[in-house]
Amino acid sequence: MAEKLIYLEGVDPVDFYGVNNVRFNKFVEFFPDLKIVSRGNEIRITGVKKRLEDFEDKVDLFVRYLRKFQTVNLPDMEDLLNGSANHKMEAPGPDDGVLLHGESGKKIRAITVNQKKLVEDGLDNDLVIAVGPAGTGKTYTAIAMAVKALKEREVKRIILTRPAVEAGEKLGFLPGDFKEKLDPYLQPLFDALRDMIAARKLIQFLEDGTIQIAPLAYMRGRTLDHAFVILDEAQNATASQFKMFLTRMGPDARFIVTGDDSQVDLPRREDSGLVQALQILKGIKGISIIRFDDRDIIRHRLVKSIVEAYDGKQNK
Repeated sequence: MAEKLIYLEGVDPVDFYGVNNVRFNKFVEFFPDLKIVSRGNEIRITGVKKRLEDFEDKVDLFVRYLRKFQTVNLPDMEDLLNGSANHKMEAPGPDDGVLLHGESGKKIRAITVNQKKLVEDGLDNDLVIAVGPAGTGKTYTAIAMAVKALKEREVKRIILTRPAVEAGEKLGFLPGDFKEKLDPYLQPLFDALRDMIAARKLIQFLEDGTIQIAPLAYMRGRTLDHAFVILDEAQNATASQFKMFLTRMGPDARFIVTGDDSQVDLPRREDSGLVQALQILKGIKGISIIRFDDRDIIRHRLVKSIVEAYDGKQNK
């Protein structure tokens, strides 16, 4: 016998369970061989491993149905459980364009033209390089794509990495051991994940290695396969680090590189592996290079003006 804990994500538990648990009871009726215990947004199931996987698949399908159509009657639910209504998931619905549902049902979409291009090119290319200024949503969109791929079981793990280069500050003067020094530096990646994955499930993923966040130097010697891999702040990777990272790609891996070639923190701009790669990798089939600009900025309205002001000063 095996046991599994399922977290309901991106859907109100009240909608999932139904009035007086009428919808949840349908699951219980359909899986009489499983022990099913629910508590809030958590469902604990016990039984044969294959049946646990079947149960999780049905829960995923039902949640996607709820997101798409907002409501479901009992006959449709029975069809979903029996497998005779799966075709309805192909019909257009109000959630078209949503990458995934994050915490508290937050809809995470690609909003700008280049964010949408990042999503589209990520489906057709195994390596996408997204370059542009701060606040354009490059990393956030890439992480949403990775989480979506993980939830839909297109990949087995997510690996997020950054080069450990100080942006005007010295890591050595920060308190704590090496991991404690790096945690604040990697915090933006954690923040994005917390928007998209329930807290307890995220902890579980981090503990079992389904999601890994590490400095770029830790990638050396690895072959990254069946994984969605994101290199963030790539402008601060040296040419040798950048080449090392790209050559980690396994046959079934998907790589996205994000960075801002105007904010290189290396001693010399020409040392940046990203800056070199933009020229070296141009035109290679299977690699997409996307240029974000200030039209993609989605942070506070002042961020766009600040970027434009700095760009104007640097171009003088």
